[in-house]
Amino acid sequence: MMHTFMAGLKIEGPQGIPSNRALFSLCALNFFMADVQAGIGPFLGVFLQRHGWQTGPIGSVMTAGGIVGMLATIPAGALIDQTTKKRLFVIVAALCTISASLLLLSSQSVFVVTISQLATALAGAGIGPLMAGMTLGIVHQKGFNAQIGRNQAWNHAGNMVGAALSGWLGWQFGLSAIFFLEVTFGLLAIAAVLLIPEKSIDHQAARGLEYGDSHAAGKAEGIRAFLRHKPLLILAACLCFFHLGNAAMLSLYGMAVVSAGKGNPAMFTAMTVVVAQAVMIGVSLLAMRFVARRGYWIVLLISFAALPLRGVIAGTFIEYWGVWPVQFLDGIGAGLQSVAVPGLVAWLLNGTGRVNMGQGVVMTAQGIGASLSPALGGWLAEGLGYSTAFYTLGCFALLSLGLWVSSASVMRFADRAPA
Repeated sequence: MMHTFMAGLKIEGPQGIPSNRALFSLCALNFFMADVQAGIGPFLGVFLQRHGWQTGPIGSVMTAGGIVGMLATIPAGALIDQTTKKRLFVIVAALCTISASLLLLSSQSVFVVTISQLATALAGAGIGPLMAGMTLGIVHQKGFNAQIGRNQAWNHAGNMVGAALSGWLGWQFGLSAIFFLEVTFGLLAIAAVLLIPEKSIDHQAARGLEYGDSHAAGKAEGIRAFLRHKPLLILAACLCFFHLGNAAMLSLYGMAVVSAGKGNPAMFTAMTVVVAQAVMIGVSLLAMRFVARRGYWIVLLISFAALPLRGVIAGTFIEYWGVWPVQFLDGIGAGLQSVAVPGLVAWLLNGTGRVNMGQGVVMTAQGIGASLSPALGGWLAEGLGYSTAFYTLGCFALLSLGLWVSSASVMRFADRAPA
C-alpha cells in the first residue's frame, strides 16, 4: 500500500520537479488534515445525544455550521487563488478546529455548540481549496489527477485511522477522549505543512496559470464570466442534490442503530466511518486510473448511482451488520467524487486563474446540500421515523442522476482527463 501511495515521487531537479520531501509531506498533511477537516464528525450526533439533545436540534446546529461554511467557501477559494501564504492558512484552519473541539468539550450549551460548529465550518471552507491549490502548485496540471488520487487515499486512510482510534478511545475512556485525539491530529497537520518547502509551491500554477508571471499577468477571468461557466454550474447542481441526500446518512444511521440498542455509541459510530474510509482508499487509487481511461463523466455517473441504493438498504435494515453494505456504497460514491470532482474542476478552469475559486463554487454547492441534509434528515427521523428519513434522502440522488444524464452532451468535451 505504501508503495502505491508513493508511486511517482521524483527528486527535485532544475526544472522544478517536485521533491520527495514536498510530496511525502503533502500526503502526510492529507492524512492528518482528514480528521481536522471533519472535526469530530459523526461522533457529534451521539455525543450530543448522550448529553440530552434530540435529533432535530442536533440536525439544526449541524446545518447552521454548514451554512456558514457554505457562505465562506467561495471567498476562501478566491483568497487562495491570490495568496502566496497557503501554508499559513492551513495552520490557521487547523488551529480553528483545535479550538472548536476544546470549546465543545467544555460545554454542551446551545450557544457553545453552535459557536464550535461555526469555527469548524470556517476551517473546513478553506481546507478543500487549500489542498487542491497546493497540490496543483506542486505537481502542476499534468500531474494533478495522479497526485489527487494519492492525496485522497492518504486522506481516507487518515479518516479511517482517526475513526478507529476514536472508537477505541471512546469505548475505553468515554466520548470525551475523542476530542483530545482531534487536537493531536491538528498539531500533527501543522507539523506536516511546515515540512513542505515554500519554494516547491508554484502559486501561478496553483491557480491554473502555469506559464509564469509575465504571461499570466492580467489573464485571470473576471468573476461574471467565470460564474457563467455552464459545465461547472451543471457539476455544482448535481453535487448539491447528491449531498442533500448523502450528508446526513452516516450520522443518522449511527443514531438509528444506537437508539435501537443494537450498538455501542463510540464503537458503532467508529465502524460506520472505518468501513466507508477503507473502501474509499482503494476506490481513490482506482479512480485516478479509471478517469484517465474512461473520463470524468462515467466516473461521476457511477458515484451518483450509489446513493439511491444506499438509502433503500439503510431504511430497510437498521441493524448492526447493515453498516457494511450502507457504508460500502458510501465509500464508492464519495471515493470516486473525491478524485473526480477536484480533477474535473481543475481541468475545466485550467488557464482561467480561478481554479481554487472554482473549487469553492463546487464546495459551496456541496455545502448547500450538506448543510440542509442533517436538519431535513433529523426532523424526518423525529417525526416519521428513521426508515422514512433514509428513503427520502436516497431519492434526492435521482435528481443528480437525471441532470447529469440529460447534460451529457454539454459535459462530454471534458470527458477525457488530461494526459
